[in-house]
Amino acid sequence: MRSLSSASALSFSNFTVPRYTRFMAQLEDNNAGKKLIQIDVSSDTVCPWCFVGKRNLDKAITSSKDKFDFEIRWHPFFLNPSAPKEGVNKAEFYRSKFGSRAEQIKARMTEVFRDHGLDYDMSGLTGNTLDSHRLIAFARHQGPDKQRALVEELGLGYFTQGKYIGDREFLVECARKAGVEGAAEFLEDPNNGLKEVYEELEQYSANITGVPYFVINGKHKLDGAQSPEVFLKAFQVAADNS
Repeated sequence: MRSLSSASALSFSNFTVPRYTRFMAQLEDNNAGKKLIQIDVSSDTVCPWCFVGKRNLDKAITSSKDKFDFEIRWHPFFLNPSAPKEGVNKAEFYRSKFGSRAEQIKARMTEVFRDHGLDYDMSGLTGNTLDSHRLIAFARHQGPDKQRALVEELGLGYFTQGKYIGDREFLVECARKAGVEGAAEFLEDPNNGLKEVYEELEQYSANITGVPYFVINGKHKLDGAQSPEVFLKAFQVAADNS
């Protein structure tokens, strides 16, 4: 994993973006009596279980939004930090990495995605995820809902449509669908957002070995693609101890 000291990069302070301020968030909060559940999620955009975990988290949030307010923040993790930027065949990569287990993994993911009403697609390329994480960090500055929507669009494209996570046009299109402004200009400079990404790696992912990884209200931790029911119980525990 690349160290923070090796990332000579620009911060978002050097790039003008539409701002989402705490004041704006307060204006949107019409349910001041509800407890706030803050969730920090470490994930990688080529990790299928991360996308499944997000979908399960979404279900839990939807079923309890009348009880709690939520703030979700997505943080980077690199399953394969040395993956090539130009990408490699996804199916061949799985076979080289998992050998005879590759087909079993594919069958399992196909089943899990089908349970979510999705078709798991192993076609296309896989590779370096740095640009996608730069974009996710950029989206957070336009509001947590846009960041969450971007993570959804990236997952749908990569896991169900054979899109390449390192393709600039795909990233910009996902940003457009999520309502994230200025993505093309931001991604044009490869230094934009690097400092943010490596700072978040240091703060949120340095001490974990796998993803997805969820931290609720700063102290209640869950790893793996937990079921909606597990998330619901965790929300209540976090609220009772807040």
